[in-house]
Amino acid sequence: MENKLQLAILDMYDNTPNQGMRAIQSIVKMFDHKVDWQIFDVRAKHEVPDTSFDIYICSGGPGDPREGDGIWDQRFFQLLDELWAINAKEAAPSKYVFFICHSFQMACYHFDLALVTERRSRSFGTFPTHKTKAGEMEPLFGKLPDPFYVADFRDYQVVQPKLDAFEEMGAEVLVLEKIRPHIPLERAIMAIRFSEAFFGTQFHPEADPEGMLIHFSQEDKKTAIIEQHGQEKYDQMMADLNDPFKIELTHQQIIPTFLDHAIKALSKIVQHA
Repeated sequence: MENKLQLAILDMYDNTPNQGMRAIQSIVKMFDHKVDWQIFDVRAKHEVPDTSFDIYICSGGPGDPREGDGIWDQRFFQLLDELWAINAKEAAPSKYVFFICHSFQMACYHFDLALVTERRSRSFGTFPTHKTKAGEMEPLFGKLPDPFYVADFRDYQVVQPKLDAFEEMGAEVLVLEKIRPHIPLERAIMAIRFSEAFFGTQFHPEADPEGMLIHFSQEDKKTAIIEQHGQEKYDQMMADLNDPFKIELTHQQIIPTFLDHAIKALSKIVQHA
């Protein structure tokens, strides 16, 4: 019987109700024939996996990504450092890591790649994002148009990339926030390839239109969104969720392709071992 790869899902939501964990699990279940997976409640229970897993998916979550309780955040950062060190050894199989939103912000903060700041106002909804030149060559975005649409829900942002740090790490900015010519603010970094095996997005590539449509169609959710963001924002978001070439395309492409690439690369190593 073929040995399955081991995958860890790091739940960073701190018991806050969310759609992210359901959507991540839905994608991972598509690979059940290739991976065994386990969930770690990082913030609420201080559960942080060790380095024995092959693949790690780190979720979004609430709050300031620059602050933790001094326990779970330090354990998370230690894990990142240990995985990075393993990947630096040529003889060791790579550890694949995907960061989403909050964990992406934390990774950028920890590796000191850019400035992590609070947004002037919350980003909420579905938006076009634009590839950089590196993003145009990125395999995970191969089937996505430019611009492509993302689900984006955040109070914080990653801006002002530190170019020397990017060069030293070998990291690349892949996607930038939508163009807003009428707003004199720097566009946030929306995706980074940290290395061959570390990848992250500021947005939520796990977001599935079907689940989001059900969630945001609930009367209390609909009313709250319209009160906070307006009818036009709500209608535009629902239209984007119903468009198969917008959020659905992003959902189908990024994390499944990441997992497919990781599984194929790791399986080759196992076969040659």
